[in-house]
Amino acid sequence: MTKRFWLVLMLSLGAVALLGVVKFFQVQAMVAQAASFQPPPEAVTTIKARQEQWPTTLEAIGTVAAVHGVTVSADLPGVVETIAFDSGRTVTAGEVLVRLDSRQEQAQLAAAEAQRDLARLNLDRTRGLVEQGIVAVADSDRVVAEYKQAVARVGEIRATIERKQIKAPFAGVLGIRQVNLGQYMNAGNPVVPLQSLDPIYVNFSVPQQQAGALRVGGDVEVTADARQPEPLQGRVSALDSVVDPATRNVQVQATFRNPDARLRPGMFVQAHVHVGEAARVLTLPASAISYAPYGDSVFVVAQLEPPGGGRGYRGVRQQFVKLGPTRGDQVAVVSGLTAGDEVVTSGAFKLRNGAAVLVNNVVQPGNDPRPQPEDN
Repeated sequence: MTKRFWLVLMLSLGAVALLGVVKFFQVQAMVAQAASFQPPPEAVTTIKARQEQWPTTLEAIGTVAAVHGVTVSADLPGVVETIAFDSGRTVTAGEVLVRLDSRQEQAQLAAAEAQRDLARLNLDRTRGLVEQGIVAVADSDRVVAEYKQAVARVGEIRATIERKQIKAPFAGVLGIRQVNLGQYMNAGNPVVPLQSLDPIYVNFSVPQQQAGALRVGGDVEVTADARQPEPLQGRVSALDSVVDPATRNVQVQATFRNPDARLRPGMFVQAHVHVGEAARVLTLPASAISYAPYGDSVFVVAQLEPPGGGRGYRGVRQQFVKLGPTRGDQVAVVSGLTAGDEVVTSGAFKLRNGAAVLVNNVVQPGNDPRPQPEDN
């Protein structure tokens, strides 16, 4: 009985030991398999970082202003007799816009001309009498003075009639008419805005620290609308002689050709002032950047080795970068990358350091320095 008991006990212990050894190797195999497990690759798009020549520019918000811009107004009071223009029309310098009623002045002019003619006759008659010694020289001087006064009176009335014809002081484009036929106008009442649009000014401010990089004649580009095909090219025409004590900015004025009236007075524009030589920078689409409070980064595609050894795979490593200026869809990378690095441009939000990726570049995100957004 005792032998039989010990035999059963030994067989049981052997079975338990065998089962433990089997389970130990099974757990070891599972641990090794888990260590070498790689999740399925994430689909991403990529681009190779490349160097480009970017001009060194200062950017500022500017306001368009006319070289010549006024609101044409009445010089003298009167009733509007004729309106000789249409709103929005282009006019030449000296073109008559409005005529005020001048019938009273015309009658005064006729009387003054008659008085002048009479004074002329008296002057001629007096000169003959002076030559004959019949009239004193003092009387002749009085007649001469009366004639000059009559001539001056005629000139004064003619000037009044001329001032009742409101004319364009310079060539330009008219705005919206602000008078009506038969309206009584006081001196100074507005008639119509008039703006000279070609050439045209763009005024903007730059911080005093950057003003030293500007010079008269320097190149400037402006864009008023993202849908414009090309920016307008102009030159710096003036720098203010003082710094604004409130903002510590310097006012800058640039002049642009504007033959198709793309710029209008009062418009806000984005100004890009070229300063210095062009710089070589690495460019990436803005969608490639992962922004974070602790630093901006990108994911670089490379051939990686699993931690436990084994077959290598195509994955990503997170690389922190220092960013420079932006231009359209592009952003400049100052440091952290080298030319030729393959960088993830879309799908970065679902990646982690060491993640496997599958590159599919059939559809790429925007990478245009001057994008043209479509209307929605």
